[in-house]
Amino acid sequence: MRYLKNDCTDPHWNMALDEYCLESLPLDEPLFYLWRNAPAVIIGLNQNAYNEVNLKYLKERGIVLARRVTGGGAVYHDLQNLNYTIVGRSRNLEADFPGYMHFMLDALRSLGVDAQLSGRNDIMVDSRKVSGYAKRVYRDRLMVHGTLMYDVDLDALTRALAVDGSKLQAAGVASVRSRVANLKDFLPQFAGIDEFSRALQERLSGGYRDAELVLSSRDLAAIRDMRDSKFATWEWIYSRSPLASRNARAKFPSCGTVEVSLDVEHGLVSRLSFGGDFLGNLPAGQLAAALAGCRFEYGEICGVLRERGVSDYFDGCTPEDIARLICGD
Repeated sequence: MRYLKNDCTDPHWNMALDEYCLESLPLDEPLFYLWRNAPAVIIGLNQNAYNEVNLKYLKERGIVLARRVTGGGAVYHDLQNLNYTIVGRSRNLEADFPGYMHFMLDALRSLGVDAQLSGRNDIMVDSRKVSGYAKRVYRDRLMVHGTLMYDVDLDALTRALAVDGSKLQAAGVASVRSRVANLKDFLPQFAGIDEFSRALQERLSGGYRDAELVLSSRDLAAIRDMRDSKFATWEWIYSRSPLASRNARAKFPSCGTVEVSLDVEHGLVSRLSFGGDFLGNLPAGQLAAALAGCRFEYGEICGVLRERGVSDYFDGCTPEDIARLICGD
């Protein structure tokens, strides 16, 4: 196969590259590229960001959140994870899809890994997941992309994808959690991920002379624009999230018990109500109405509560108190 070289580690740019190659790049034959991301969680096209990801942990650790153009579950990436994309034209998409996956399967086996395809779009070694993959069709084009966990920080992976189920009860596609393993454990001949990447590149290209395809400045500008206008935006990452609901309560010494019930749709608070035995000078329904339409983000909600003078509605409470109750932070 021909290939691209992609050294960019910006998750949003790499999501844009996938879509551009699938929809716009001339393709006379299948093309692949290997790539890596700085620490990030990538959620599937149909997933609810709030229900799949520990957003507080991501913020504390500077981990990027991105949404891809394919379905499936949430995955954690860091620089010890090697990703792959295979894209090409197809006259029979369903017949060609297994062949695309066997490009990767055969390459791994040639390196000494006893890799097997599972029924859940995973590549397994010794009954443990080392790769998850997904596909997308665009007209007569097919793209398959996935992960290869080489030496991923499994503790960070677990924490980033661990969400308190009481925070939001959400619709959408939930991730399937599997036992995972790093390929490093099965590839002792390689000194690190760079050496593994070079060997895999050689296997997939098959010694093809002049196999590298170089993107033009026009291609790169189009990808950059797609990154900025779509993949890095709040609207793409959060507002595609389907309906989610939250119910919570807390007792405050100054005012009593406050209960909150809300719906979040497309990343915005679509319904919110307060209940409980709390004390306040003004009807809490006025405050609930002011919060309708806000982004479901602690900072924005806290700002509205601060502007409205939250202690008028809940005696002695601070904007931070009520924002934490609403958002679950």
